[in-house]
Amino acid sequence: MISICIEQLVKSFGGKQVLNKISLSVSEGELFGLLGPSGAGKTTLIKILTGQLSYSGDAHILGKSCDRLDRSIYADIGIVTDNSGIYERLSCYDNLRLFASLHGVKKDIIPAILTRVGLDNKRVQAGKLSKGMRQRLILARALLHNPKILFLDEPTSGLDPATANDIHSLLLELKAAGTTIFLTTHNMLEAHKLCDHVALLCDGKIVEYGVPDELCRKYNDKNTITILGKDGHSVCFYNTPKYAAAIADYFSRDNVAAIHSSEPNLETVFMKLTGKELDR
Repeated sequence: MISICIEQLVKSFGGKQVLNKISLSVSEGELFGLLGPSGAGKTTLIKILTGQLSYSGDAHILGKSCDRLDRSIYADIGIVTDNSGIYERLSCYDNLRLFASLHGVKKDIIPAILTRVGLDNKRVQAGKLSKGMRQRLILARALLHNPKILFLDEPTSGLDPATANDIHSLLLELKAAGTTIFLTTHNMLEAHKLCDHVALLCDGKIVEYGVPDELCRKYNDKNTITILGKDGHSVCFYNTPKYAAAIADYFSRDNVAAIHSSEPNLETVFMKLTGKELDR
């Protein structure tokens, strides 16, 4: 079943085309990554899919046209963006209690949701949270009503590696439970780790789409294998039948300390296709 379907979608601001004939689909239960630098159009696409912006072309979410969404759609989606607000003078618990009342969700589940995102100190004032803890609270709010689709706009940007890894683990748990996740990021390592499919977006156009590992193999122009021997020497072979015996010899002599193939990572693929570097 398809959760999100976009065909020939176009969006312009003041005569400037921000999204140019975008087409893609996201299956139910998939963790999909839209990858690209700041200004590529990632946030604009999320706003279109959640009914916040008009557009040309076709866009559907959960079978509903995105230009005719009403407030009922928010019972089925959760959104985490850079400007998702929290009430800083309220505690973590009271923030979620407020949003639980808006969604018609029983407040009994709030402690479990906060624990799930690692906010065990439920009474701490939201304004006193670190950036990573604030992001956890925003994520908890988005999960409060058990949405069918979760939109995440750069959810780990600026977070320390440990906090980012915790959020990654939670996203994989949500995916395993059947939640469809639409992730935007400029972090290609994050996308490779998490996503079933990715689309590379640059200047409003999708320049490539596919499974992360398959994309990296597709652009493996060198097609080589490098072996580091236990004697400290390294040697590079072309990954062809011609060198199979030479490669096997290293293993037969127990002289392999490490072996590496030449597949590029997603960031290298992006730079190859666009000539542009990603944000740091």
